[in-house]
Amino acid sequence: MDTAISPALAARAERDDLLTLGVEEEYLLVDADEPRAVEAVEEVFAELPDALRDGVQHEYYRTQIEVASPPQLELGKLAEALSGLRSEVAAAAERAGARLVAVGTGPAAGHNARIVENERYYRMRERFGDLSPGQGMCGTHVHVSIPDPETGVLVLNHLRPWLPVLQAATANSPLFAGRDTGYASWRSMMWERWPTVGPTPYLRSHEHYLTLMADLEASGAMLDSGMLYWYARLSANYPTVEIRMGDVMPSADDAVLLAALTRALVASLLREAQAGIEAPDVEHPLLMAAHWRAAHDGLEGLNIDMATRETRPAWRLLRQLFDYVRPELERHGDLATATLLMGRLREHGTGAARQRALLAQGGSVEDVVDWLARTTRGA
Repeated sequence: MDTAISPALAARAERDDLLTLGVEEEYLLVDADEPRAVEAVEEVFAELPDALRDGVQHEYYRTQIEVASPPQLELGKLAEALSGLRSEVAAAAERAGARLVAVGTGPAAGHNARIVENERYYRMRERFGDLSPGQGMCGTHVHVSIPDPETGVLVLNHLRPWLPVLQAATANSPLFAGRDTGYASWRSMMWERWPTVGPTPYLRSHEHYLTLMADLEASGAMLDSGMLYWYARLSANYPTVEIRMGDVMPSADDAVLLAALTRALVASLLREAQAGIEAPDVEHPLLMAAHWRAAHDGLEGLNIDMATRETRPAWRLLRQLFDYVRPELERHGDLATATLLMGRLREHGTGAARQRALLAQGGSVEDVVDWLARTTRGA
C-alpha cells in the first residue's frame, strides 16, 4: 500500500482546489482471552498479507502496531481504506493469538511493555527514561494537504483555538491498569510527560518554526524532528499539516468523522490565512487549560469557548465547529457523511463514555476490552 500521494491525485486536487487527507492510527495488541496487553507485534507482522505491509508500521512498544491510510480526496475511499486496514490487521492479530484494540491506553493491569528493537527507540529510552509507563499510548494523526510550508505555518496558528474540542471528541482512554482514572483521556495526561508535547506555539514564520525545532533539538528535549510532538505540526515527510492531539477512536466511523471535520477546518482556516486574516493569539495557559478540560471531561462535559473565555458544553462547541466548517464539508463532498456520523456520535457518545456505560451496566474491564476489539474490527 503506497502512502505517498500519486501524481494523478495531486493534479486532481490542484485542479478542483481540494485538499487531500490521510489518517494514521495506533492500536494496542491484547491477549486473545484476557484483557491484558501482549508483546505480539512481530508475530502479527509475520501474519500480515504482503500487500498490506507498506501501510503498517511498528510503534514504540511491542504491544502496539500502527497503520497509515493512503492519501485520499474522497471521504468514502478513506473510510474504505481505514476499515480494510483495521479488518486485515485484526485478522492477522487473531492468527497470531492476539486481538487488535483501538484504545488510548491499556485498560487492564499488566506488566510494563518492552520497546521495539530499534536503535532510535533505544536512544529515546536512554535519553528520556520511563516517560511512558504501561503498555503503550495510542493516538490518531490526521494529515491534510497544504500548498507550501509558509502557508502551513499560518494554518497552524489558526488551528490553535479549535483543537481542544476536537481532542474532546476523540476521548477514548478512561481506564488504566484496571481502574477508572477520572479522565476521559488518560493517554493525554500520560503523553504530556514528554518535553515537546503541547499546543503549537504562535509562529511568526516558517523560519521561526525551523528555528524552534533546531533549538529544541539542541536543548536535548528531542532527538530529531520526528519528536516534535506539538498537537499540530508540519509533517516531516509529506506536504501536509498533521493534527495529532487525539486518542485513537473505537471505530472506523469515528476516525472518518474526525478526518472530515479536520480537513474542513483546515480548508476553512486556509482561506482565512490566504485572505490576510490574522489568527487569534490565544494565550498559552488558556490553551493548556482547554486541552486539560478536553482530557478530563471529553465531549460529555465542558470546555472553554475561546471567543468568550467562558466554559460551555463541549458538545455545543463541537456543533459550533461543525457549523463553521459546513461550507467546506459541502465543497469537499463530505457534508452528508459528516452529518450522519455527527448524529451517531451525539447518540452514543465518545469511546470514553461508551466504556463507562458498559461498566455502569455491570460490565467488567474484560467486557470493555471485548467490546473494543469487536468495534475496532468492525464486527
